[in-house]
Amino acid sequence: MIAGEASGDLHGSNLIRAMHSLDEALEVRCWGGDKMQAAGATLVKHYRDLAFMGFVEVVMHLRTIFKNLDDCKADILSYQPDALILIDYPGFNLRMAKWAKTQGIKVIYYISPQVWAWKESRVPAMKKSIDKMLVILPFEKPYFKNKFNWEVDYVGHPLVGAIKAFKNNPASHSLPENLESALEGKKIIAVLPGSRKQEIAKKLPIMLKMAQHFADYQFVVAQAPSLDPGYYEPFLSPYPNVMAVTGKTYALLMRAKAALVTSGTATLETALFKVPEVVCYKGSAISYQIARRLIKVKFISLVNLIMDRLIVRELIQDDLNEQNLKTALKSLLEDPAASVQLQKDYKDLEDILSAGGDASLNAARAIRQFTSHKP
Repeated sequence: MIAGEASGDLHGSNLIRAMHSLDEALEVRCWGGDKMQAAGATLVKHYRDLAFMGFVEVVMHLRTIFKNLDDCKADILSYQPDALILIDYPGFNLRMAKWAKTQGIKVIYYISPQVWAWKESRVPAMKKSIDKMLVILPFEKPYFKNKFNWEVDYVGHPLVGAIKAFKNNPASHSLPENLESALEGKKIIAVLPGSRKQEIAKKLPIMLKMAQHFADYQFVVAQAPSLDPGYYEPFLSPYPNVMAVTGKTYALLMRAKAALVTSGTATLETALFKVPEVVCYKGSAISYQIARRLIKVKFISLVNLIMDRLIVRELIQDDLNEQNLKTALKSLLEDPAASVQLQKDYKDLEDILSAGGDASLNAARAIRQFTSHKP
């Protein structure tokens, strides 16, 4: 099983647990993260050594990326798995799918690359190299069927189950004791700057400036467990009143009045916690110009894409600046009518994503049936 970033590690861990519930003797070897390891997989390589984002950044790390591909192929050949399960992370995983197909290994892809947004030309090659595609967004099944005559399985969205399980486990809601006491009685704004160094360096400085404008609120940064907390120190040191917590994003969102969120899976997680959010994106100038010419969708956040209309405010590239972010956050905190509408929209979003049922268990059953031909 291969996941290349924090969200893939989360979904992979829940898939592993669901698969073990169907077959206790199952062995899983993975390239992933701490959560997949905790779920029972043997961790070979951590995603922190795999994750590069943006066109320029990928080019700068090509040598490392190709070495990782070679190492992964060698590891798979040595292990001889019954199946290879690839989780999102298309730049790496689609190459692995193509190679694995030539080796006669069954290839299952869980969480489709967002080819409906860009690089649609990848689909014919994907169809040839992927034996079973499991999708998590409701519009993806008809998309693949109608445009490419490719029957894929819609299993529901795994975040719905992950967040429900978190909410039902009060023991997981606590923050570190020192932070818990420091936050008592305060109105919290969560800052989710992502899990990759490149995106944090671009966006976190702008996000932190909001602490100067909203003195009545306590800003708390959700630090990625894959990064050393020391990496954040230069960004946080000018803001002594801003707090930080590592590996406790869901516990933080349980308490937050609003959130500043890097585009990606976190936008959907924030919405499912019913937290008003501003979606933030800023890449290198060259990467952004290339992406703008290639990407075909109207929105960058999954919330807006799934609802097919503007639900949460998006600030992209040059629009992500101090004044615009201040205005957007002020609106979230001080417009009661907009708040009521947003909560209604969030409920509709949750209903849409819940319709598929338990995504992790659905995916585990589909994988078991496909690999063993057992019901």
